[in-house]
Amino acid sequence: MSEEFHKLALDYHKGDRPGKIQVSSHKALDTHHDLSLAYTPGVAAPVREIAKDESKVYDYTVKGNLVAVITDGSAVLGLGNVGPLAAKPVMEGKGVLFKQFADIDVFNIEVDTQDVDEFVQTVKNIAPTFGGINLEDISAPRCFEIEQHLIEELDIPVFHDDQHGTAIIIAAGLLNALEIQGKIPETATLTCLGAGAAGIATLDLLCELGFKKSNILLVDSKGVITNQRKGLTKEKADYASTTDKQTLADAMDNCDVFVGVASANLVSQAMVKSMADNPIVFALSNPDPEISPADANAARDDLIMATGRSDYPNQVNNVLGFPFIFRGALDAKASEINVEMKIAAVHALKDLAKLAVPQDVLDAYHVDAISFGKDYIIPKPFDKRLIDVVPKAVFDAAISSGVSRL
Repeated sequence: MSEEFHKLALDYHKGDRPGKIQVSSHKALDTHHDLSLAYTPGVAAPVREIAKDESKVYDYTVKGNLVAVITDGSAVLGLGNVGPLAAKPVMEGKGVLFKQFADIDVFNIEVDTQDVDEFVQTVKNIAPTFGGINLEDISAPRCFEIEQHLIEELDIPVFHDDQHGTAIIIAAGLLNALEIQGKIPETATLTCLGAGAAGIATLDLLCELGFKKSNILLVDSKGVITNQRKGLTKEKADYASTTDKQTLADAMDNCDVFVGVASANLVSQAMVKSMADNPIVFALSNPDPEISPADANAARDDLIMATGRSDYPNQVNNVLGFPFIFRGALDAKASEINVEMKIAAVHALKDLAKLAVPQDVLDAYHVDAISFGKDYIIPKPFDKRLIDVVPKAVFDAAISSGVSRL
């Protein structure tokens, strides 16, 4: 980040009114009569109805369209454990994206504890306020435990976007990339660099979509994770292999797919050159990928490349997922976001990328043409069709899988 851009960002967030969000009413409140309806005595009417039938809370309050974006500040962007206050600008930003892309209202909540039990209890205590919980920027392996506890104990959707949002977008793009490259999930070999929240969730979802654990090598900061290594977390142990390969270079040799969710500049051109014919490279570390598109494309002319950046083709951007996934889940009054709903979102995104791109999307990106192929394997975030396609797929999956209250 340049000094000039740093200042622009600070000015943007400060401005005449600090922050990025506000709370406003969408009901009339201009007269004495309006006030009597909005508050006492009129407010007693919905209170009585909800007291008799708690499901009426969805009829008379914002609960059904309100999501909590909650963090402990332990894994914020690429900045690490900066704590709850420093995490607040990111959580406000998440709220803005929910509202802009899916008209979902958000309260951002920063919790001042990194104890798993305390955090879970805090979220449980405030859960009646919300129709859904979006966990954000919580470090692994705590994030797995926190999410699982909350899914088991709450009757509203709980979704850790760093895990599942990332996994859904990766999976959608990867399925299209495999098709273009003439490969299939059932036989493709994959190396995943990064065994945190995003890496584990991505592998879990890819296995639901046909990838085989026997064809996957998971690599962390110590090298390839094998069943010979001691002290593995449950999540890492699930992907421990019997291979003799030890290093990232070993793992990438002759593999079909590389997925990087680790940190910058860990992959060399030699590693890319060693991959199988027609390889796929998803280098998703932000802001600097594991290998730059320039270096990767200089090493191979037969690869498909994706990054997390907006200034290169094939951006893997979570905004393609979480607003629309929650929109579908909330509209279905779902009790959870299950595997079926995640897979539905994957296929909706995958299929949308194959359709003709509307002119307004071309205008938004200042290009004359975009078509399905090596440089367009996943929709653009400003494609207005997303709000029609993804929520409906998630909604239908919630109904058919039995987790909807409708």
